[in-house]
Amino acid sequence: MFKRVFVTMLSSFILLTTIGFKQVGAQSLTDQQANNKIRAQVQKIGVGVNARVHVKLRDKTQLKGYIADANQDSFTVIERQSGSSKSVAYADATSVKKAGSGISTKTLIILGAVAVGTVVTWVALKPVLCDGGAGTRGPC
Repeated sequence: MFKRVFVTMLSSFILLTTIGFKQVGAQSLTDQQANNKIRAQVQKIGVGVNARVHVKLRDKTQLKGYIADANQDSFTVIERQSGSSKSVAYADATSVKKAGSGISTKTLIILGAVAVGTVVTWVALKPVLCDGGAGTRGPC
């Protein structure tokens, strides 16, 4: 009885060990290459109030603001909400993206208005184009 329980526990432990732990693979970029990539992104975005960024750090925190200063080893982000400045080393950042690079709300509103206008126009013109016997004219 003891052997059966022991073997069951041992096989369960081995099975959970192989499934439960993630394999750690080699990173595609070395730390130096990753730092150079982040530095290039910061230099491309620039410095100043118009250089708004969204920074993700290695400790899973995020900063939103603008780049006030960029040095060889770090850059300074002025946070948008609090106005506080934080110096971020290139090694601590995982990604730096320019803020507002997606589709804006204004663009979505314009696209929605165009779609609604198209539907209303189609509903208004369909009876004129498809007047019973005129099935050969237009998309009826």
